[in-house]
Formats: sequence, structure tokens, C-alpha cells
Amino acid sequence: MTTFKLYLAPLRGFTDYIYRNTFSGHFNGFDGALAPFIPTVTADRFKPSHLKDVLPENNSTLPIVPQIISNQPDDFINLAVRLFDLGYATVNWNLGCPFPMVAKKKRGSGLLPYPEYINDFLEKTVSSIPNRLSIKTRLGRRQINEIFKLMPIFNQYPLEEIIIHPRTGKQMYDGKTDLDTFQQCLDISVHRVVYNGDITDLKTFQDISDRFADIDGWMIGRGAVTNPFLPAIIKAGTDDIPHKVEKFRQFYEELFEQYRRGFSGPGHLLNRMKGFWTYFSRSFQNSRKIAKKVHRTQKLHRYLEIVDRFFREEAQWNE
Repeated sequence: MTTFKLYLAPLRGFTDYIYRNTFSGHFNGFDGALAPFIPTVTADRFKPSHLKDVLPENNSTLPIVPQIISNQPDDFINLAVRLFDLGYATVNWNLGCPFPMVAKKKRGSGLLPYPEYINDFLEKTVSSIPNRLSIKTRLGRRQINEIFKLMPIFNQYPLEEIIIHPRTGKQMYDGKTDLDTFQQCLDISVHRVVYNGDITDLKTFQDISDRFADIDGWMIGRGAVTNPFLPAIIKAGTDDIPHKVEKFRQFYEELFEQYRRGFSGPGHLLNRMKGFWTYFSRSFQNSRKIAKKVHRTQKLHRYLEIVDRFFREEAQWNE
């Protein structure tokens, strides 16, 4: 009997409410999702559009936890209260975003070298927000040992859980995840720990879950965008889903249509779909060919021709 829970990781520019809702209409396996981060702004600059991705009316298919990225306690508190008023009893603080443009501003993983600041931030916010707080983090910005100054700080506060991606921010998504350091974090933490990082197939999940038998929460991002069947495969413990190409195409076509309705012009739509195909292509036999062709095209009608031909050829391969 399956007792663990699977969560969709936040991939900014990918796992927004359109993706989450479309995914839920075609696939299963996820128990919830962490929404891509919402950056804080001062109260006088706040616009309702900041919350579009997490509005309850846009999220009826999959339970979500909103994520906030911030280094300003007062702005964090203001946004957390607004989210509580929308019905969100838990919010997540992003301490893991690895992208340099974010980290250089001391947001996301850019805050990890500053344990005193993180402690001051938590001291002010945890007692001032009506929500429960979880944290998503990495092992450090530049060094894996940065996490060992942070875990005792996290232990001082009544956190909902800690989601750990066992890489540094500098690594981005390169190199191996550091499972030994993750184990040390698990040994230290007084909170529930969720594992996030490089779960790309059933065997990988089984190997990691065997190693960390006490973990009951797993977060998957890039692996699920690449292969949307993956959460259900993991839950079932077997990969025996029939007619994958047909089912994937049905999902893709609805996703395309939903974004087509939401974007103002073909350029934005084409760029969004190009991004998705950097992941989608990896699940198919002719992955490099389709990725290259999609990336090069500058016309939407040409893109549609390329994808249509690709699906027809893949269907033949899988008959």
C-alpha cells in the first residue's frame, strides 16, 4: 500500500496553474503542488495580478501551497496575510532558487550564506503570520556545509516541513545530488523533510526511497515535466501504461490550446512551447531531432507542422 506523498515542484515559467490544471485532467499521481514563487513587493506596489497563479478559482484540481521569495520580513508578512485571506493555511519560503539574477540580490539560495539574517527573518515572520511556514532550500549557495549552520536555526521554529534539494545554488542542476549530506540533514532535523532532486524514473525513485526509508514526502519537477506519466508510475510501482504517445499528444494539445487562449500573441505562445519541448523531447526516441527543429523555428504555423509530423512518426514507432 502506498503511504508516501508526491508533490509537483515549482518550475517558474512551466508549472503554473494552466499547466497544473491540464496535467490533472490527463494524469494522476501527485498529491499536491508547490506553486512557483511569488516575489514580494512593497505594499504600495502590490497588484492583484501578483496572485493570479494561486487564486482559488484557478486551482480547483490540485491542492497547492504558494511559495514566496523575499528577503524583506515586512513584505513577506504582508503577502502571507493576503494568501491566508485567500484560504492558504501554509506558505513556503524559497531559500533554494539557484539562478544568479535572483541569488545576487540575496534572494533564494543567495541568502544561504547568511544564517544570522535568516534567523532574524524567521524570528520576525513566524510569529507574525497567520499561516504555517515551510521552507524549500538547497545545501548552500557555494558550499554544501552552509546547510549545517542553518539546520539548527530551522529547528528552533515551528516549521511545517523542510524541502531539501541536495545541491548548492552554484551547481544549478549540474553534477550529482549529494545524498550523504542530505542524510546528515535528515539526521539533524526535528521537522518533516521532503526530498527534491533528480527523480527522473522509477528505478531512481526506488533506489533513493530505499536509502531514505523514513522519508514520506517526495518532490518531482523536471522529471515530471519531461515524463508526465512518472508520478503515476511511481505510485503504481510499475511502468505498464499503454498508448503513451496518444495520451501524451492529447495532453499536449490541450496544454497548447489553454496557453493559446491565455497569451496575447503567437510569439509568446511559441516561446512558451519551445521551453516545454526542451523537456518533452527527452521522453521520445527522436528527442534531439524534435528539440532542434522546435528551437530553430520562428513561425507558429511551422512549429505546428513540425510537432504534428513528430507525433505521427512517434505513433508509428510505438505501434
